[in-house]
Amino acid sequence: MTVKPLGDRVVIKDIEMEETTKSGILLTGTAKEKPQMAEVLAVGPGGNVDGKDIVMNIKVGDKVIYSKYAGTDVKIDGQELKIVRQSDILATVE
Repeated sequence: MTVKPLGDRVVIKDIEMEETTKSGILLTGTAKEKPQMAEVLAVGPGGNVDGKDIVMNIKVGDKVIYSKYAGTDVKIDGQELKIVRQSDILATVE
């Protein structure tokens, strides 16, 4: 199944972070912080959203940092994805 976001929305998938600290301590699933870094899987067309012209600056494959409580969590084909507005994306990571 493919997901095609509408308007200024972006579909992202969290990037798994390291499971050990720099000192070598192994972190359990409950001790790990939820990552705020993700990979962009799909980008909406932008256009006129809420009376404003929106140009999409994000593209598929970008690695981004997003707001901590942003978006809607969805599960599609066993994958946990998040749909956020472009304005909830804070930065791209190179």
